[in-house]
Amino acid sequence: MDKMKMHSPDLSQDNVAKIRALFPDCVTEAADEQGNIRLAVDFDQLRQTLSDHIVEGPQERYRLDWPGKREALLTANAPIAKTLRPCREESVDFDTTQNLFIEGDNLDALKLLQESYLGKVKLIYIDPPYNTGKDFIYRDKFSSLKAQYENLTEQRDADGGLLVANPETKGRYHSDWLTMIYSRLKVARNLLAEDGLIFISIDDVEQAALKQICAEIFGEKNFIAQLTWEKGRKNDAKFFSLGHEYMLVYARNQLVLRERGEIWREEKPGAKEIWDEFVRLRSIYADNFGQMEKALSEWYSDLPKSHPSKKWSRYKRIDKNGPWRDRDISWPGGDGPKYDVIHPVTKLPCAVPEAGWRYASPDEMQRQIKLGLVEFRADHTEPPFRKAHIRPIPEECDDINEGDEGEGGEEGESEFATQVRASVIYKQSQVAVKYLRGLMGGKVFSNPKDHDELAKIFAYATPRNPNAIIMDFFAGSGSAAEAVLTANATAGTSYKFVVVQLPEDLDKAAAATSGTAKKTVQNAIKLLDKLGRPHLLSEVTKERIRLAGMEALKGDVSEGWNRDVGFRVLKIDSSNMSDVYYRPDEVSQDELFGQVDSVKPDRTGEDLLFQVLIDWGVELTLPIDRETLHGKTVYSVDGNALIACVDTGVTDELVKEIAARAPLRAVFRDTSFARDADRINAEQLFRQLSPGTELKAI
Repeated sequence: MDKMKMHSPDLSQDNVAKIRALFPDCVTEAADEQGNIRLAVDFDQLRQTLSDHIVEGPQERYRLDWPGKREALLTANAPIAKTLRPCREESVDFDTTQNLFIEGDNLDALKLLQESYLGKVKLIYIDPPYNTGKDFIYRDKFSSLKAQYENLTEQRDADGGLLVANPETKGRYHSDWLTMIYSRLKVARNLLAEDGLIFISIDDVEQAALKQICAEIFGEKNFIAQLTWEKGRKNDAKFFSLGHEYMLVYARNQLVLRERGEIWREEKPGAKEIWDEFVRLRSIYADNFGQMEKALSEWYSDLPKSHPSKKWSRYKRIDKNGPWRDRDISWPGGDGPKYDVIHPVTKLPCAVPEAGWRYASPDEMQRQIKLGLVEFRADHTEPPFRKAHIRPIPEECDDINEGDEGEGGEEGESEFATQVRASVIYKQSQVAVKYLRGLMGGKVFSNPKDHDELAKIFAYATPRNPNAIIMDFFAGSGSAAEAVLTANATAGTSYKFVVVQLPEDLDKAAAATSGTAKKTVQNAIKLLDKLGRPHLLSEVTKERIRLAGMEALKGDVSEGWNRDVGFRVLKIDSSNMSDVYYRPDEVSQDELFGQVDSVKPDRTGEDLLFQVLIDWGVELTLPIDRETLHGKTVYSVDGNALIACVDTGVTDELVKEIAARAPLRAVFRDTSFARDADRINAEQLFRQLSPGTELKAI
């Protein structure tokens, strides 16, 4: 059996392989610092290959540089021999939830997720620590000399955490922050789907530099917008009130969004109330659309004139997609195509609009009819019309703001109950502070993001992705996770969150702060004491998400919501495998005799299973069944997607039973087989009973 590698991907070697496929003459063999022979890029040759003139020496170019940028890139690409260990006791609905809470350094987390979530994340939102001159708690070793110096001067703890402030007077004030964020964004880009998006909150200190970094990593052409979030006026300011923050928005590939016809819209005031009334009527009348239309008309009539929903009373017809109104089906501006459209009842061609049909071809017209977006009149003597739903389905979004000319002249967007979001958000920061204080029973977080606003943004930017994976690798107060729950509960979507939070030591944080910040940390410590949990920031974040889930279940929720408020807790730790697994050549013969098993003695079968999932690139929220067969524990992931048995003393009978299930993948432990002959026999059994199974050992 082939052995699993049990470490994160070596991104630098992956990139070299891509270059080799394009330019084989630009890749050669070279020895690294340890003397190992690896593929390496001949950059001089590559520069010459990509140039139309003779290249001599480095060229000036437009880019952002700082001390530590090369180290950050090296750090981003380097593999790590770490794992994610499941923690059932700290999880909520571990066996059924589709959400993940990862505890540990987020750069490690991003690397460990590289294969399981490669190209699968629709939206990333992060609110990284701003460069305010305070502590950095991220354990990057930007350069060995710098780390050695900080260790000698006791600026770092035993784990490499930076313990001192980062004042403007320090020479690396900007460089340290840029190095921290650059490596993380570099790795995070790989997780985004082709139509994926990233939203990054930032303030004035690093906004300009961050925008240049994003242009380099995601591409200038993939810039979507820079939003401004006005959170309130500061009357104690000397010059201007700087009560705003920014949110940079980039696409993984904006061209893909455009090719798919993606258009973002949000409901105007009054539209939600109409939808809520439709949901209520549907619960009463089921699919009796006639009765629902009659009741909706009465509801409109009873509204006061000042009610915002009164403006949208044209949305009085109802079908399976909700309230709708009619729209003209003729070609904008005239001279449109003319072809026969057969009336479904009279079987005769419908009257053709004077300007021609809206749709360029009969095939497209038939597609719209099958989608239920074309409504025929009583007979063929009049043209049919298009439907405009109060919550447009994706297929009608292409036409939603094209300024059609109807009987009343140019309609434009004002006639629709949807609108484009403005680039400025006005929402007092104290709203989120007060909400979270009420939820947690005290102020335990400083400056939390408003989860309601984030929920609206998530829904706005994912109109065609109701099952989107949404990630936040600076989880902080957990606002993004609650935003996912809020969006799901109100709109019936099935978003899944993946959040990452460093287990920052709150006792050290309390000792290093003063004033309001110190009191906030102390409140968090008191809360954790009541709950009997360690004094870690990640524990407070988990509690916020638990409470948010309970609150979400109490309210009026969408009937389409799956009510998943759980999260599976995984903790970053050293690899389950001992050094002998990774570097057998460096282990002495005496050590080999004393260490028969390459798995660390304190690791469980489920620990090993999750490292296998990471190594094989399997999603980490798939259902896991555990059973006992022939006295051994057997794990089945997502049915037959993967079957694992990591117990020792595996028998032929057990191997036969597992092979008979024909799993897609199967894995055993090295020491599952007492002799080499037993291992060979197991391989033969799989070849006979399940030749399509990918079989490996750890």
